[in-house]
Amino acid sequence: MSACSSATSASAATVTLPPTHVGWDYQINRGYTPPADAKVVSRDHDEEPAAGLYNICYINAFQAQKGAEGDWDDDLLLRDSGGNIVYDQSWDEAVLDIRTDAKRKRIAAKVDTWIDECAAKGFNAVEPDNYGTFTRFGDYLNADHAKAFMKLLSAYAHGKGLAIAQKNTLEFASDRTSVGLDFAVVEERGRWKECGEFADAFANNVLVVEYTATGLSQACSGWGSTLSIVRRDPEVLPKGESGYLRKTC
Repeated sequence: MSACSSATSASAATVTLPPTHVGWDYQINRGYTPPADAKVVSRDHDEEPAAGLYNICYINAFQAQKGAEGDWDDDLLLRDSGGNIVYDQSWDEAVLDIRTDAKRKRIAAKVDTWIDECAAKGFNAVEPDNYGTFTRFGDYLNADHAKAFMKLLSAYAHGKGLAIAQKNTLEFASDRTSVGLDFAVVEERGRWKECGEFADAFANNVLVVEYTATGLSQACSGWGSTLSIVRRDPEVLPKGESGYLRKTC
């Protein structure tokens, strides 16, 4: 394994990055009182940040939220050859059409309003989700589309004083500086044995979410003394609801 890179994004000096190797919690369903060990929390942009912690603002940037197709102009929803909206069937979310510069700018303009909310509420960073949508819809989207769109979001977030996370998408880790990404939020990378590559690319500034006992065990055994790791239930339910689960190393 190569030594951890010390590279940071060109704009990182103007923003505050999350602390490394700390307790953290993933609360993107609904917010609740953070666990006592948590120093970092990620919450949806509709939520309020947690007092006294480093707060990451979750945004679904590459796909529309379930049932929110009507919030977007029709031509900004990706369509197949028959004119039907293309959906990520795993989440029943319409995919956004980032294939042209003009459409990317229009989509970014809407996402930027959510980034504005994040900044106004006092969040420290943003987490744009579904960077890797192109890998699931290769008939329509490619890596260049995704990186070009993320560059727009990174520049805007930095202009608002917010750090910005890369979500998953290991194939883009080596591009993090050119795209403008500051740290990583990754899911099930212990399970898929990718923690090391993310750690190298982001100088250990990686927050790991696992959803299985095996994933947590593998993440903790290899990276429990280096990265920020938590296991959550797959629905990331608020504490107190049936099915809620949170474990750490």
